[in-house]
Amino acid sequence: MMSDAQEEADILKQSIREFAETAIAPHVAEWDEAQRFPSELVPTLADLGLMGAVLPAEYGGSGLSYPEYVVVIEEIARVDGSIALFLAAHNSLCVNHIFLIGTEEQKRRYLPDLASGKKIGSWALTEPGSGSDASSARTYASRDGGHYILNGSKNFITNASVAGTYVVLAVTERGAGHRGLSAFIIDRGTPGFSIGKKENKLGMRASDTATLILEDCRVPEENLLGRQGNGFHDALHVLDGGRISIAALAVGMAQGAYEHAVKYAKERKQFGKSIAEFEATQFKLADMATEIDAARLLTLRAAGLKQTGKQTTMQSSMAKLFSSEVAVRVANEAVQIHGGYGFLKDFPVEKYYRDVKLCTIGEGTSEIQRLVIARKILE
Repeated sequence: MMSDAQEEADILKQSIREFAETAIAPHVAEWDEAQRFPSELVPTLADLGLMGAVLPAEYGGSGLSYPEYVVVIEEIARVDGSIALFLAAHNSLCVNHIFLIGTEEQKRRYLPDLASGKKIGSWALTEPGSGSDASSARTYASRDGGHYILNGSKNFITNASVAGTYVVLAVTERGAGHRGLSAFIIDRGTPGFSIGKKENKLGMRASDTATLILEDCRVPEENLLGRQGNGFHDALHVLDGGRISIAALAVGMAQGAYEHAVKYAKERKQFGKSIAEFEATQFKLADMATEIDAARLLTLRAAGLKQTGKQTTMQSSMAKLFSSEVAVRVANEAVQIHGGYGFLKDFPVEKYYRDVKLCTIGEGTSEIQRLVIARKILE
């Protein structure tokens, strides 16, 4: 007999799948080609409760558990990784940082608008010369009475051009390494804060990615998020959850590519029969299905642990590492099964192939995930 929790999870999965297939799937190629984030989709995402997915109701959120949130991201990514990435960056990074670290006043001020879709969230850590080595950040925040003055730039920032609320990491104590970083909430329209170059990307082209520029940007001291100098530590805590969402994103795209490969293999005829009847194709599909299931289970394990309040640093990194690399392998094999047609934009696997690579880079490269896992093993 199915439990109430399982029945609710199945209903959530089916409702998100139906939404993705009716509201997103018909436009995927168009948005990708135009490199346009579909802002018209935001009110519907908000109505579905997806803009405040893991926030409690008191802040306008849906109160989804982390395992349920994983289902949401996977089902959206199964159809379009760009929209899932938008949701993951908004929820797991910007919203979650404010929820986990913010004061009650900051939560009341910012979270309801983010959960309702009135504002989109963005989270900015990476700089032109500071990627994996976040402690080498150069964006600097100097104290000036009741304000901080920020100067510098951030790049590869998801949702940068479309957001209304930003969490930005900056150095408040030079020479202190990661202990010198602090986080700030910045409103769009703040003097000295502007949007720079929008990136022309290989994949995830409907997900907005741009540079942020800070030139004598005055931020009131009440917008300091967490304790001064604790920004890096807090960011790592936020990334533990963010990496689970990227793992779910990778699983969803892998699932989508796999399903298209199965469908094509059954339809494509060579040597008088479908290519699905050839053992070479069957073995590819078997490996793809097995690895996707393993990736999904690792992701759900990390999500389950996070839901109970346990530290998930190693489990999040394992899920993100394995799922992202599985997604790359699955997309590659999906293109191979399609043969020459897989190289054409007329077939969806071409886009999955371009999109999945970001999962091995964003929110910590595969190399960084291996370092995190190794350090936890050797503690």
